Amino acid sequence: MDNIYSKNDYDWIKELLEYPQTLEARLDFFEDTSGIDIPDDPLDKVIFQGRAKEAIRKIAQNKGHMLMVGRPGTGKSMLADMFHLVLDKSLGDFLRPTKAIVAYPGTDNNHIRFAYEEPDIVDNLLAKMHKAIEKIQNSALKFSLSEQIRSVGRVKKWLLWITGISVAAGFFFPPAFIATGLTGIGAIFMFMQENNHKAQEKIQQQADASGKNRVKHLQDMVPEVLYDPRKDNGLMSRVSEPDARKMKGGFKHDPYQSGNLQTPAHKRAYLGAHAKSPIIYIDELKTLVKSGYMSDLLEIMQNKEFILEGGLNSGSGAADRSENSLKADNIIIACCNHDTLNYLQKEGDGAFLSRIEDRGEIVQLESAVPEDENSIRQLAQYIKQEIINLGKELKETWTGVIEKEGYEGVKKRSEYIFGKPLPEGYRLHEREFSKKAVMEIIKELRCRSSDKKISSILRPVNGIIKTAEFEAILDNSRLVRAEHVRRALEKHLSLEGAIHKEILEHKKDLKKYISSMTDSIGYVVGLAVITSGTSGQVYGQPLPMHCQITVGGSDTVVSPGKTGEIAKAAAKNVRASIKKAFNKIQSPYIGYEMHVEYIQVHGGVEGDSASVAMDIALISDYIRQPVNQKYGVTGSLTGDIILAVGGVTEKVRSIMDPDLGMEGACIPWQNKHDIEPLLINVDSEYIQNDEIPGIRIYRDSEKHNPFDIFFCKTKYNAYRVMMELEQGEVEAKMAERSKKDFEFMMNMKNAREANQA
Repeated sequence: MDNIYSKNDYDWIKELLEYPQTLEARLDFFEDTSGIDIPDDPLDKVIFQGRAKEAIRKIAQNKGHMLMVGRPGTGKSMLADMFHLVLDKSLGDFLRPTKAIVAYPGTDNNHIRFAYEEPDIVDNLLAKMHKAIEKIQNSALKFSLSEQIRSVGRVKKWLLWITGISVAAGFFFPPAFIATGLTGIGAIFMFMQENNHKAQEKIQQQADASGKNRVKHLQDMVPEVLYDPRKDNGLMSRVSEPDARKMKGGFKHDPYQSGNLQTPAHKRAYLGAHAKSPIIYIDELKTLVKSGYMSDLLEIMQNKEFILEGGLNSGSGAADRSENSLKADNIIIACCNHDTLNYLQKEGDGAFLSRIEDRGEIVQLESAVPEDENSIRQLAQYIKQEIINLGKELKETWTGVIEKEGYEGVKKRSEYIFGKPLPEGYRLHEREFSKKAVMEIIKELRCRSSDKKISSILRPVNGIIKTAEFEAILDNSRLVRAEHVRRALEKHLSLEGAIHKEILEHKKDLKKYISSMTDSIGYVVGLAVITSGTSGQVYGQPLPMHCQITVGGSDTVVSPGKTGEIAKAAAKNVRASIKKAFNKIQSPYIGYEMHVEYIQVHGGVEGDSASVAMDIALISDYIRQPVNQKYGVTGSLTGDIILAVGGVTEKVRSIMDPDLGMEGACIPWQNKHDIEPLLINVDSEYIQNDEIPGIRIYRDSEKHNPFDIFFCKTKYNAYRVMMELEQGEVEAKMAERSKKDFEFMMNMKNAREANQA
């Protein structure tokens, strides 16, 4: 076979080895992060998202809306905060409300009216009204039953006198005792009646001690200040779960609706974000869609006003409403993911998106940015910003302990927290990152992306930076070094990362068992990835496969288990590639049933990146040639050509653990730049397997434990590495096997015809 690699191809692979030096040269503007300056412009503190920042500057000029679309962790919340800060410093004095919103009683008990008033005027008006009501309250007559008490008291006294006289007369005229009994009973009754009047008077006086009940009808007419701009200076309101109550407002339920205890509607009204906040930030638009508030939002964005109505669906507030409208000229800043954007494009023919574009812009946030001098500088700046933030957090937490107990107290308390002795001279303060440590962060972000790009999903990296800081603090190191970052990466795993780690341990044992129990014919180590739903990070893992070809079958590909549509299509594509090889060598194709098994992949397989591995395993079984189990392989097969696939960096990195026993990998030629981050802070060199170029990475210091990566253009390049066979040798073995199969089938046919005769 002619060599398909040119001199330029070999030079390009050799140039990959220069990447670590090129990266270090791009970082020559600092020795450690103490030499990095933080920009004053708040928007420049958000890195990578250049288009979004330009959109914010334009929108800030015309008070427009903005919808940011991107994956979690790309900086949507930070951009919203910076947008708020830019507007506050530039137009805050003009955007900030200056008038109070006052609610007045309406035409009946269920209606209210709103007015926008100067706060000082409202204060004076309310002071005058309260003073007048207090005067009326104080001038009102005090409740009294003194007249009734005096009348009963006089009758009681007369009855007591008559009782005394009748007692004296009874000694001389006994029938007079009858009068004594009657008048005594009457006196007792009058005594009880007098006490009853006094108790009733006291109860009424205590119940109306301040005279409020007598002036309640006047107090119910006093207007209520629902919003005072002097007490709420914030321009932006964050709404996490938008609905009518949070966005528009409503009326509270009144549990006392009778007995002169009811609260009028205008005193039960409350306002939402539309009426109070010039800027409304909706962190996740999906929650707004789920709450069913989209139609109301569209109407308010169009009319810039709304009627306040109702509270809960039942209760006293359900029938309440305002007679006039509230102003709602809000700037809407919203964020969503791509699935929500797809829904919005269909919902109402994209009405919400149309309103956003009418006064603003829909911005796509980058999940990855090209690696260049500008992006490298921005990333170094970002690390510095996180170091400063950690320093502030440590100061806020430990300042009190330092002032009272000094650093010795901090050391003792930290030893209790970490459960181990800490080095002498231990100081709990932030450390600067060395240049090598910054390169490790760049390496990680390059591994999480592809196509020579740096991942801009930075939220998970914040935790890695902080964990590396604490690793350096625990070592009492002057700087955060590369090994601290590597330790942090081992500890800082997402949920999927932890699961991946457990799966990888299982894969180690599985691979060792398969290698010891088989002849390696039809077996191949493919490479796959799982994706974190929270961070978006991909985690590579080995994918053991076993394939068989059975002669005289139904000419199909059988792939049991949860195989996705793309994976099934890839299997059919492999079958077509093998049939093409038979045509090329002019061998009869008599029909083969091909079996593809993904060993212990219970969660299913999707994608076409295992098609090269599938082809190698099928050909291995067909020509009875063992496959090198110490090499992994990935790539998408189209005819004879191997095309690029995703997640190559993580796939290769997943089998570089020496405990797994792997010695190398075959990857598509087009994915050559995905190997660059693996060369950072390690020794490496150029190698070649016949005409196939590759790079050898040493996993240990002093050039120990090599790992070889070969860049394949066609499946025959992969055959050379994985089965140590040239194209001609493979085709010859295929022709020989095909001839035997054809003879076998003809003999079977002749025997069948002879039996029938």
